Amino acid sequence: MEGESEKSRDFHHPYQPYDIQVQLMNAIYDCIAGGKIGLFESPTGTGKSLSLICSSLTWLRDAQEQNLRNQAVTNSDDDEPSWVQDHARKERKQALIERNLQYETRLRQIRAKEVRQRQKYQNSEPMSKRVKITEKEKSSNVLGEAYFELDDYNSEEEEQPKASAATQLPSDQGLSSKSVHLMEQLGLMFKEPSEQESQDPVEEMKIYFCSRTHSQLTQFVHEVRRVDVPPASWAAEADPRDKVLVKHVPLGSRKNLCVNPKVSKLGSAAAINERCLDLQQPNTPKEHKCKFIPNKDNETLVNDFRDHTLADVRDIEDLGDIGKRIGICPYYASRATIKPSEIITLPYPLLLQKTAREALDISLKGHVVIIDEAHNLMDTISSIHSVNITYTQLKRCRTQIDVYLQKFRNKLKGKNRIYVAQVVRLIDSISGYLDRISSDANASEGIANFNELMSGKGVDQINLYKLMHYLQKSKLARKVEGYAIHIEEQGPNSSSANEVKVPVSKLPVLTHVESFFQTLTNPAAEGRFFYDKDDQGQLCLKYMLLDPSFHFKEIVEDARAVILAGGTLSPMNDYVRHLFAYVPPSRLQSFSCGHIIPKENLVAIPVAKGPGGIDFDFTYDKRNASATLSALGEALISLCAAIPDGVVVFFPSYAYLDLVVHQWWRNPSSQNTKTIWDRLQSIKPIFRESKASAGESGDVLTPYTDTVSSGRGALLLSIVNGKLSEGINFSDALGRGIVIVGLPFPNIQSAQWKAKLEYIENGVRDSTGSREEGIRARREFYENACMRGVNQSIGRAIRHRGDYASIVLLDRRYRTERIQGKLPGWIRQAVDGRVGDADFEDVIGRLRGFFEKKKT
Repeated sequence: MEGESEKSRDFHHPYQPYDIQVQLMNAIYDCIAGGKIGLFESPTGTGKSLSLICSSLTWLRDAQEQNLRNQAVTNSDDDEPSWVQDHARKERKQALIERNLQYETRLRQIRAKEVRQRQKYQNSEPMSKRVKITEKEKSSNVLGEAYFELDDYNSEEEEQPKASAATQLPSDQGLSSKSVHLMEQLGLMFKEPSEQESQDPVEEMKIYFCSRTHSQLTQFVHEVRRVDVPPASWAAEADPRDKVLVKHVPLGSRKNLCVNPKVSKLGSAAAINERCLDLQQPNTPKEHKCKFIPNKDNETLVNDFRDHTLADVRDIEDLGDIGKRIGICPYYASRATIKPSEIITLPYPLLLQKTAREALDISLKGHVVIIDEAHNLMDTISSIHSVNITYTQLKRCRTQIDVYLQKFRNKLKGKNRIYVAQVVRLIDSISGYLDRISSDANASEGIANFNELMSGKGVDQINLYKLMHYLQKSKLARKVEGYAIHIEEQGPNSSSANEVKVPVSKLPVLTHVESFFQTLTNPAAEGRFFYDKDDQGQLCLKYMLLDPSFHFKEIVEDARAVILAGGTLSPMNDYVRHLFAYVPPSRLQSFSCGHIIPKENLVAIPVAKGPGGIDFDFTYDKRNASATLSALGEALISLCAAIPDGVVVFFPSYAYLDLVVHQWWRNPSSQNTKTIWDRLQSIKPIFRESKASAGESGDVLTPYTDTVSSGRGALLLSIVNGKLSEGINFSDALGRGIVIVGLPFPNIQSAQWKAKLEYIENGVRDSTGSREEGIRARREFYENACMRGVNQSIGRAIRHRGDYASIVLLDRRYRTERIQGKLPGWIRQAVDGRVGDADFEDVIGRLRGFFEKKKT
């Protein structure tokens, strides 16, 4: 495959691809074929998803052909005669083809059956009768208090390994080992497969496609349906009329896939997870267990689910519908679908967390991993493995354990008594540390001393690894939280002291504390502990992962190839230095794709001076000056008058946007009695993203879109790294102008950023032996963190070939070669440095000329 000519490759693109798309597809194909780590930057609107799909599936089909040929020669013995080897190869190849054909026939029959069912049972669920919840089950929702008791625990006992039936060889074959070997070579003697094994599909080579959200994954699935990749040769030779679809399974969380109405109605992911696990506990009465969980009795339903899932290209909602029809849990049943799948789509947490991969039986060994929207990959890895806990949570946890012990103390024996006491001592030690911090009025944030966290009485005697093992095996968190909720729900009028209602689980606070305990076992070099105050002013402890490479290394080492793709990966050197530092340079590949738009459809102007010659210096020390804020307002008034339709302005932070808006509200312009805000409002209606509404982008995006669509134009004030700076489409009239105010550098004075930059500097200094290199790496990392946010915000505009827009960068630093070098290549090509350095009117003139040409 590696030697195949790039020009001769047919990527089966559903449209006529542009030249840059062909270049991108060839680069991705070569990266996978070469088993490399690839960084691929392709601006939004250039068909990135289709390029990823077409190139990876083309490689997959080629690899399957090669794999079929390799299978035919596997285990050949050079000492055997050539006729024996030839016969064995033919037998193995034919057996593999027949097994594949049988499974494809099954999938084809399912597709035909589904078409008939849709025609006959529109919007019906004919299989729902398989699982019934009786009225008795609905009303019977009580358990005895014994439900909350801990089982006896002895971690030192080790079970003796049991002999597997598969390892027991028959003793009455009556054949010599040489005879058995020869018959195996000839294909005349096989281990008799079970009926289930003979029906199981062959495990396929896979592509794991990962993105941030399920909505992005659903969009990817829709793109997969567009691509008509031809089947493998064995299928085409069997019957050219047969259509072999790509076998795909989407993986999701319980929240996305739960079909038990009593559990799914709980709403939050945490509540659903805990309730699901509660229903599977051995001491949960049979009538309370979930009827949808796969087991030996409903194994046939699991196989039905697998086959129905693979019969067509499904999205996550389809899996829920199939589970309801068949009467099986899609969350657990989807695991059986992984083995025969060719493409698996999954969100970040399911791929990036080792525990999640293990829970789903995901092995990346020899497979391809594609991570889309990878611009925030390092931050995501750090976030997934970072934990914070509040003082209030610690106190609540301690109270719940006290309530639990009041009831069950005398029933705790042996190891249970010892480990519960250790949990109490550890909570008291951490709470005591926060007590000491809170007594210091000047201590608002800082690095927490690990030794002081663990300085409580008897804590130095605790083996944290054994304690974590105990918490995981004993399910102490669910027992304690469940009993605490029971006590809260039971009043003095409780009808029975020995019968309790099954608690509706929330996230057990002890489970959260347990997650924090786990970080105490992490290597000291890869993370730090901090104390800080949260948004509600509560004192809290945070563990922050400083080195994401360790947790990503296993993925890189297991996978055949890893591809990071995104619209704005620039600057790319951070990935090489801080995520793949251990990877040989020969295994790394990068590719930055140009844009499909003509060059005349984009103009980018870095502006150093505003109206009146005021310097646009938005550094932290100077950005609050009254003259600067007024000049910024006057500049936006002129920009909104020159740029048609929608203008989106990105500010460095919510706090700075609030400051600017308050200034504009109260300060009239020097040439007018109206305030700057009123003058802006008279040109374009203003919409503003606020921190309070940051969780719901639609609150401001929908009215902004409606106003622009009405032809009035609009001004949207947003935040770099805010909700509207990622995944939002400001195409055409919605984003004729993108304005960036200043450079959104993180707060370098915060304890967390100080620790992160110190870690970067020390790591580079230790590896290179140069203090100057360490300082340079520290500065580079800090600037890159800023510019990734800028680039992501800029990327909201220009979404297709016919789109056009202007980008205005308000800050003198954007005119420096160093900062411009961190912009994506397609933006750098559009930078017009002839204006913006002196008279602001030149900028307005350039923009008016740009849009006048677009009118004609």
